Parts: sequence; structure tokens; C-alpha cells
Amino acid sequence: MKIVQKNLQQGFVKVVPDTQDDLWHLYNVIYKGDEVYAMSSRAIKTDSASGSRPKSAERVAAFMGVKVESVAWDKFLGKLRVHGLIIHAPDIIPTGAHHTIAIALNQQMTIVKKQWPPHLIDRLTKASEVEKPLLILSIDDEGFAIAETKQYGYETRVEQRIHLPGKAEADKRVEATKGYFRLALDSLDKLWRVNRNPIVIIGAGYVKNDFVSYLQDESKDLSRAVVDIKNVNNGGTAGIDEALRSGVLLKAAHDLRIVDETETMEEVMKRLGKGQGTVTYGLAAVENAANMGAIEKLIVADTTIRDAEEEQRLKLEQLMRDVEKRQAKVTVISTEHEAGFKLISLGGIAALLRFPIYKDT
Repeated sequence: MKIVQKNLQQGFVKVVPDTQDDLWHLYNVIYKGDEVYAMSSRAIKTDSASGSRPKSAERVAAFMGVKVESVAWDKFLGKLRVHGLIIHAPDIIPTGAHHTIAIALNQQMTIVKKQWPPHLIDRLTKASEVEKPLLILSIDDEGFAIAETKQYGYETRVEQRIHLPGKAEADKRVEATKGYFRLALDSLDKLWRVNRNPIVIIGAGYVKNDFVSYLQDESKDLSRAVVDIKNVNNGGTAGIDEALRSGVLLKAAHDLRIVDETETMEEVMKRLGKGQGTVTYGLAAVENAANMGAIEKLIVADTTIRDAEEEQRLKLEQLMRDVEKRQAKVTVISTEHEAGFKLISLGGIAALLRFPIYKDT
């Protein structure tokens, strides 16, 4: 994302989204009641010259602004739709009417807020930093999956199940495995050549190792792009979830947001599982911990903030500011991947604590 201009005193930030991740970030930044300005188009009815024909609609392109009522993100079509009441437009377009501004990639837009919370500025700043996604190949003797990491999680690009002959049919199994590896290599190569992403190969047992050897023999380019090889207990997307959850991707992806979020939630679940007093969850319990100055890291789900009513959202953002003033870290977790699902099951908010605030009985 390109930050074109930022003036927090006047309450506006101008940005240009250039990836699908950027649209997701903007979806979580724009709230009801904000103002959004961008080029858009609207059908305007005009009278015919003769006056005998019914009105026809002419689509007019113009720079427009809306007072936001709702925001929708379609990650499959790559569109961000901002709906609200028109507050700025040329004279031929009526103000006060409902309108949807569709934001596409490489389109400049301006967001105006009464107040910019620090966590939203931090989100835009991180989105503006270059981050090359990983390609993760998860393979075993039952199939493979290839995923691309995103700042909101990961996207499965290819998934293939396979049935290899049993070990009793050694010759058939060898030939079938070669064909299987060729399919996995071709699928990986097709995705890799788009952006030449770093590659991580994960899997269970010998199949992963045999594929790595096959890759080294068949494709030097792909082999050089492999930055890490790790063991997991599962193949396919289950293996990818396991790798993120267990932290085995940290070497290759220490800067990726998804890995940081997953690691944070694993720490929450570990402390809960051990019954430690240095973790709490739920809004009331977290507020109590904040009042005691006990919070080391505050963890909030993106939907908990985005979907809240304005009064509740302002309360949450005040809580975030208060804990930051006490040198605590704040992490907003995406609900587009497993870590976010776990946080939602805990009420959408949790905290790691500096010291226990209760004792087990």
C-alpha cells in the first residue's frame, strides 16, 4: 500500500492499495461514520432533447465523497465497496442520496476520521512495508497442497489428493510416485514463476525428503528458491495449519503477520491449558486486568473492533490506548485464519499478563 499523504491534525489519510492484502487492511480501517473520497461513477437520469421520450440514464464519472454506513470486502473479486450517503459530488449528482464507491487496486482514496487510533495508523504503516509472501508446499503420500501466505492468513492455491499403489507393488509405486512428484513440481513451478516467492516445503516422513531430492534433480531454479524444509505430522492444508501453529515457519517468515498472530494465540492457549493466572479473556476480565496494570499484551480480534457499535468501539480503542500508555503491546488478530477463530471462541479479546491476578482454588 502506498501512503500518499497523511495529516492527522486534519483527520485524513490518502492511500493507494496495490495488493489484495491492502483491500483487506482498508476493510478493517474504515468504520461507520467515517468519510471516504474517491473517483466513482453514478447513473444520472436526463431528459431527452425532444421531450417526447422517457428519461434515459447516463453514467457520470466524478470525484465523490460518502459518509460511511457499511463496508464490504470481496476477496474473490478483489473489490472494496464503501456504502453511505453522498456528502461531496458535482452539482449534477444529488447529495444526501445513497451511493457505493467501489475501490479497486491502484485507485487513490482518502479516508477521514474524527480521530485516528494508533493501532489503525500502525496497520496502514505495516501494510505499506514490502513483504514478499511465502509459497508453502505441504506433501505426503496421500496428496499435496500449495498455499500462499497473506497478511490476513493464507490462501490455498492448489490441493490434490492421490492414491499410490501399496508397498507390495513396488514397481508400480515407484512409477506412480514419479508422476505424483511431477504433478506437484509443475503446480509449484507455475505459481512460483509469477513472483518468484521463497518456498517452504513441509510434510511427514520420507515423502517430503524424496520430493526435495526429486526437486533438486529436476529444477535447479525451484530448488534454489527453497528457504526451509520442515517436518510436520500431516500433509495438505492440515499440515500448513500445523506448521503455523507449531512455529516451524518462523525461520522463513519471522516478519509475516500471520505467524506472529498464530504464535501469540498459541501462547494464550498454552497458558490457559496449564491453568496459569497470567492470562485472561473476555471484555470484563480484560478491563479488570487493565485497571490493575497487569497487561503485558492485549489481543483483540479484528471483527471485535470492526463490527462493534460506535460506543463499544470507542470503548475498546480507549482500552487499547490505556494499555499502550502502560508499555503493553497490542495485537489485532485477523479472523481469516485459525488463530482468529480461536480468539473469537474466547470472546474476541484476551490478554497475556505480567503477573497473576487470581489464584486457582
